[in-house]
Amino acid sequence: MNGFVFFIPLLILVFFILLSGIFTVKQQTAAVVERFGKYLSSRSSGLHFKIPVIDRIAGRINLKVQQLDVLVETKTKDDVFVRLKISVQFQVIKEKVYDAFYKLESPHDQITSYVFDVVRAEVPKMKLDDVFERKDDVAIAVKQELNEAMSDYGYDIIKTLVTDIDPDLQVKEAMNRINAAEREKVAAEYEAEAERIKIVAKARAEAESKRLQGQGIADQRREIARGLEESVDVLNNVGINSQEASALIVVTQHYDTLQSIGEATNTNLILLPNSPQAGSNMLNDMIASFVASNQIGEEMKKTNAAKGIGQPKKKKRTPPPTDSMYGDEENTDDVQF
Repeated sequence: MNGFVFFIPLLILVFFILLSGIFTVKQQTAAVVERFGKYLSSRSSGLHFKIPVIDRIAGRINLKVQQLDVLVETKTKDDVFVRLKISVQFQVIKEKVYDAFYKLESPHDQITSYVFDVVRAEVPKMKLDDVFERKDDVAIAVKQELNEAMSDYGYDIIKTLVTDIDPDLQVKEAMNRINAAEREKVAAEYEAEAERIKIVAKARAEAESKRLQGQGIADQRREIARGLEESVDVLNNVGINSQEASALIVVTQHYDTLQSIGEATNTNLILLPNSPQAGSNMLNDMIASFVASNQIGEEMKKTNAAKGIGQPKKKKRTPPPTDSMYGDEENTDDVQF
């Protein structure tokens, strides 16, 4: 009986020793088994057995895709300090678990060192604007360098990304001011162009208005001249000569104008002089001016002929104040009040 009692603890000890030879490995994980300190095998996910005491699990390696964020500060070609955040996505190659476990002590430190080396070699070749535009080139250079270096250690670089570019605060403020000034310049150019279009359109409208106004005035004077010509013809038919008819028309228009001024309440027109003899005096002055100009013209022709000066270009001679003068359109315009 005493021997059986002694045998029970032994059985329990053996049971626990055998139980220690059973182990499991999680999904996307690899277990490294050593025998007497020497690498024996790599076990994937599932239930596994090992020899108790003799074999042991040296470690487990994560086979999932991992990400390491590295913040690098460096200088650009135009002497601007900038901070870049590089995200490296890497994974242990399943067939190279031995290399990943035994060859590299700290993969994160190793990857960080390579990222610093590549970024500080590539970014100083670029200006700040080029860093923003060609950030993919930096990421590709980092990935190529890491793949060449880390593949020997059993790591595969899946992707490298430049996730952030952060210049100095003063540099960002200066860039924002430059951008704002450029946009204000473009806005000013558009506003100036719009103002120019308005001015041109207004000038064209005013020119068209003046042209139409001048045409209207010309038509008005033409019709007035025709009316005066018809009036003179009517008066001639009843025995009134042209000079008397012209004086009568001028006096009539003079009093018509005074009547229009009297009817208007807020008129700005002032007719000077306004005596009854004003129309007749004005007509006599006009006739005297025409006669004097004709005399001066004749004297100039005689003087030039005496000096042997060539005859000037023939001009239309202004006729003396006759009946036909008051029927002409240009002369009748001068008589208009």
